[in-house]
Amino acid sequence: MPASSPAIADAFRFSPHVLFLSQSFDAVRRSLQGERLRLDEAMPLRDDVSTDEITPLPILTHYDDKLGRYPYTGLRAGGAMPIGMDAIRLHGIEVVVAGRRYGKGSSREHSPAAEKLAGVQLVIAESFERIYRQNADNIGLFTSTDFGLIERIQAGAAIPVAELVADRDALAAAILESGGLLRFGQSRMQDVRPASDVDGGRPRTLFEKIVARHALATALTGARPAPGEGAFVRADWRFIHEYYTGMAAHMLHAIFGRPLALHDPASVIVFEDHTSYVEESPAHVRGGLVPNVHRMVEAQRAFALAYGLRSHRTLTEAEAARDDGSNQAGISHAMVAEHYALPGQLVVGTDSHTPHSGALGCVAFGVGTTDMANAFMTGAVRMTMPQSLRIELGGCVPAGVTAKDIVLHLLAQPFIRDGGGVGKVFEFCGEAVARLSTDERATLTNMVAELGGFTGIVAPDAETVRFLRERRGVDCAIEPWMHSDEGAAYAGTIHIDCGAVPPMVARPGDPGNGLPLSQVREPVRIDIAYGGSCTAGKREDFDHYHAVLRWAADRGLKVAPHVALFLQFGTTAVRDHCIAQGYMDAFEKVGARMLQPSCGACGNCGPGGSVHESQVTVSAINRNFPGRGGPGQVWLASPPTVAASAIAGELLSFAALQQRHP
Repeated sequence: MPASSPAIADAFRFSPHVLFLSQSFDAVRRSLQGERLRLDEAMPLRDDVSTDEITPLPILTHYDDKLGRYPYTGLRAGGAMPIGMDAIRLHGIEVVVAGRRYGKGSSREHSPAAEKLAGVQLVIAESFERIYRQNADNIGLFTSTDFGLIERIQAGAAIPVAELVADRDALAAAILESGGLLRFGQSRMQDVRPASDVDGGRPRTLFEKIVARHALATALTGARPAPGEGAFVRADWRFIHEYYTGMAAHMLHAIFGRPLALHDPASVIVFEDHTSYVEESPAHVRGGLVPNVHRMVEAQRAFALAYGLRSHRTLTEAEAARDDGSNQAGISHAMVAEHYALPGQLVVGTDSHTPHSGALGCVAFGVGTTDMANAFMTGAVRMTMPQSLRIELGGCVPAGVTAKDIVLHLLAQPFIRDGGGVGKVFEFCGEAVARLSTDERATLTNMVAELGGFTGIVAPDAETVRFLRERRGVDCAIEPWMHSDEGAAYAGTIHIDCGAVPPMVARPGDPGNGLPLSQVREPVRIDIAYGGSCTAGKREDFDHYHAVLRWAADRGLKVAPHVALFLQFGTTAVRDHCIAQGYMDAFEKVGARMLQPSCGACGNCGPGGSVHESQVTVSAINRNFPGRGGPGQVWLASPPTVAASAIAGELLSFAALQQRHP
């Protein structure tokens, strides 16, 4: 794992062999094999290259040099996958070129790490997703949006480092010039101190106020960064899970030795939430990766034990059968909202869906492994100050429509599809938000990851107080400052009339492929229906599943014979709620398989994933990039649509199912 690189030279002369990630299978193969294509010959380039395609999830069991064998092995071009294992190393690729929103999706640092370990030194793209680019900076992998470099590189010209960092903020440039974040931290973060919250009287957003209260001043960063400037903040909570802990421990011990002097270990939480069903994950079983997963889990447990870190483990089926209800376990994001995050706090986690907790009125965002490793040692979390978008959700949400439908509708807006939300704060407000429960608000903030945003936030209110009191037994007063000021600056405002939002779905391939379910003209036969994940495994999501399946069970209906329905609890508290409410009877009668809390099929690591390309899934998870949830096609939908479709055997809303069975 390239924790960081040695300090870099003043200029680079890259290999002229440039790999174009084109939409054309033939263009990718030709450039991979050494043919010197012009940019216009490679067009159109692949947009939306996700981290699932750069490093498919089963590969994440590696966190050392083996990663360098796999970059782009999940990449699709022309309906096929042109890049095989070891191809980048064997062909000596140092420069890769792609289109818009490169590196979207997961926060996995494995993706830029695999690229760098394979020999890639520079990625050129029209635009980059925020977490991917920050992860690349942190390990010393250059990224650029300057397509004028391509011809010069192909001609053998030396490219000055100053040009490679010309469009970057001072902090990003300094990190790259140091060879990565950890080396930067060693040399330039000796004097880190809290900054005073001085606002100068200007109106501020709630996000800006929280960041100001957590700002750190360093030799290179100020206490009041402007949008686009680098900054460091302290976090009230830092959390990590098993796909990242082994990598973080590996790099920290390699650089700092043993034992480590962790900064404020009481604020670190370790989750084991991805791997409890790995023995039933087709991708891991077929790839012979189950032993790797067990080693990865043991590495996390050893690290947590060595440093006395607070840990939560998900339960296997056997453990769940013996559980007396005292175990508190589940998916990290839901657990943080259920047990830790509070209004006005700042939370960071090694996962792109960390903004989930923003529903409680805190700032929560995802970081990569090196960012978290640096935060473990220094207490400082790197960020680039973002702009904010105001998302005004007006009207009254119709019966049968959920927050998942609203966010799929938002994802389909041209402004969002074109990358207008990339790197921004999504502040959700309006009369529809005021009526939403905290669980539903968490769906909105969670899926800011799919919107391309930095984080999502909802100002705390009486609903927040209710949630904290009833779910957590916490009496929390909303302080007068916990709102955005009138006149605060926003990059833009998006108005959505929620009264006009119908049940939505997203076609396979991208969460942005949204359309009203009523506009799916041809019947879509499904093989798998999956309800669960951090996005759709919450208490109120299960209220939705139950409403549909109780209705079906009362009419003698069952899951269609050719469909497998999986319902996976997000946390043990959700499971216990379902048991207490008597939901299990309906779930059993219709033929659903109930799964203990874990990320499961959402991360292609448990039951509910497809096995064959021919299979079609309807899922309540948050993303459906190629390869996510297995090799088949994944349609995204709301919890009631997933449950109704399982009964119908095809994509169908609950209202349409009721019409079929009056």
